[in-house]
Amino acid sequence: MSIILKIEHLSHRYSSSWAVRDLNIEIGQTGIVGLLGSNGAGKSTTMNIICGVLNQTEGKVTVNGFDIREQPEEAKKDIGFLPQTPPLYTDFTIDEYLHYTANLRAMDKTKIKAAVEEVKEKTGIGHFSSRLIKNLSGGYRQRVGIAQALIHKPKLVVLDEPTNGLDPNQLIEARKMIREIAQEHAVLLSSHILSEIRLLCKDVIMIEAGRMVFSDSMDAFDNYLSPSSLLVTLENMPAESALLAIKGVNRVEMLTGKQVRIYFEPGLVINERIVEASLQNNWRLMEISADKTLLDDTFKQLSIQSAN
Repeated sequence: MSIILKIEHLSHRYSSSWAVRDLNIEIGQTGIVGLLGSNGAGKSTTMNIICGVLNQTEGKVTVNGFDIREQPEEAKKDIGFLPQTPPLYTDFTIDEYLHYTANLRAMDKTKIKAAVEEVKEKTGIGHFSSRLIKNLSGGYRQRVGIAQALIHKPKLVVLDEPTNGLDPNQLIEARKMIREIAQEHAVLLSSHILSEIRLLCKDVIMIEAGRMVFSDSMDAFDNYLSPSSLLVTLENMPAESALLAIKGVNRVEMLTGKQVRIYFEPGLVINERIVEASLQNNWRLMEISADKTLLDDTFKQLSIQSAN
């Protein structure tokens, strides 16, 4: 696998406090890698260092083989960055802004017009070319922010909390766009929302208090902590005592008239017992699904293991 981003022993300190400590990360040519962590975990600091906005205290970052600190101009040619707050000039039209950002990146002037048209089509903003950015919705402003990150066709696209503040329809469109981008670019996407990382990313890196506590596939992350509860929907909801009578069930929590959370002994496969009980008692099982561990619990358990 060809490595586009390589981070070696990265650390950064603000005053006397370490924001990031000894991170080691490698990212290949395409696909989406999630950078997961609670607010204040060090995600934005890490991204700012990767993109050359901030000089690290210790360690090395290379992008497509170029050291971001020693060879910033070469490295930044292959980086597209969308910070948490998109860097938009709202009194510009979309066309004016994209031409401006292309010139900032010292693109060949003979190629800028075609590049602007291509990135507008890719992000679905062409029909608003002459509209002032301040008159766009939040979703379309985010699209313009993504367009400026793509205009110079970088190998690495860094997106810091790209779906924050979007409504449900905008979220669906943004996720689709990010998946399409990842077919041609390596994408590093940060979020503090586990469900967002799960929907978009194949691989996940989790940091907490500036330290890496997990790095593997999303499937491995989901399976890391064995689920100890299930969400069960029953058309004919029985009494709690009947559910507690199922061998291995420790506790039940009635959520609605038709849905219940069933807690069971960790490591136990209990699905078949629930299905069997439903058939025998005509509970009419409608749905049974894993109740994923809450993100805060995952942070806590992974952080404890890392500290040990």
